[in-house]
Formats: sequence, C-alpha cells, structure tokens
Amino acid sequence: MLRLVSIVALMLAGAVVTAQADVYRWVDDHGQPHYSDQWVPGSEVIKTGKGHPAGFDNPARSADRKNVSAANDRADSQLSDQTNAQAVQKDVEKSRETQCKAMKARYVSAVQSRRIYKTAADGSREYLPDTDAAAYREQARKDVQDACGSVPDVNFDAPAPAPTPVPQSENP
Repeated sequence: MLRLVSIVALMLAGAVVTAQADVYRWVDDHGQPHYSDQWVPGSEVIKTGKGHPAGFDNPARSADRKNVSAANDRADSQLSDQTNAQAVQKDVEKSRETQCKAMKARYVSAVQSRRIYKTAADGSREYLPDTDAAAYREQARKDVQDACGSVPDVNFDAPAPAPTPVPQSENP
C-alpha cells in the first residue's frame, strides 16, 4: 500500500512539473506547425510556466498597456467633459428660469400698474409721463419675450397693484 502511494505521488509530481513546462512552437520546411516542450532552433515560446522576473518588461505588453492607458485617459476626459457640459447646461437653464420669472413679474406689474415711477436721489418718487411709461412697458414686454419665449397673459380684472418703481439701471 505504501509503495502504491509513493508511485502515485511521483506520478503527480511529474504531472505538475510537466504542466509548468514551457511550450515551444516552430514550423518545419513543409509549413507544418509543431509544438513541443523541448526547444528546437527557430522555435518560439508560446506558453511558459515560469513567472517573469521582477522588472521584466515585454515591449509588446508595455505598448499594449500604454495604448490601454491612453484610451482610458481619453474616456475619462470625455466623461469629465460630458459631466461638465451637463452641469453648465443645468446652471444655464436655472439662470434662464430665474431671469424669466423676474422678467414676467416685472412685465405683469408694469402692465397692471396705472402709474410707473422712478426714485429720485433724495428718495422721492418721480412718476413717468404716459409716453415714457408706455416705452417702459414695451421694453418689459420685449425682455419677457427674449427671456421666456412668450409673453404671459395679464388679468386686467385683477385689482390694480401699487405703482411700480422703475429699476435704477433701466431709467429711460
């Protein structure tokens, strides 16, 4: 029994050593490929059971790694650019919505108000003449059209709001 175990152990050890052997390939004079675990002049290693020593750098693998690394860098850059573009787009949309809302409020207030005024340097109100008030309302309408794409309907049956001040930066 012990002898049988020894023989089986030797066979397994031989199989393991053979499994880790190098495999060589070569082509004979007739163009037939041959494979062997023995080196033959002109043959090339197609599989090795040996690990590469530290610092071993196969030029083909190194080039492949560089190509993959460059492709990954390009993909990362494209994803980053897409993410940035989406963030900018969201910021622009939010800014447009805010601007549209402010322009609509200004327009509705200007149309519903009977009188429009600007604040003088001393804090007093100076009411605009009807022609200037009409120009202010028309400019508010154009601003809403530019910012929102459409002009809101105004309910003229609503109670009249308090007079509307002209923003200081848009004095006619």
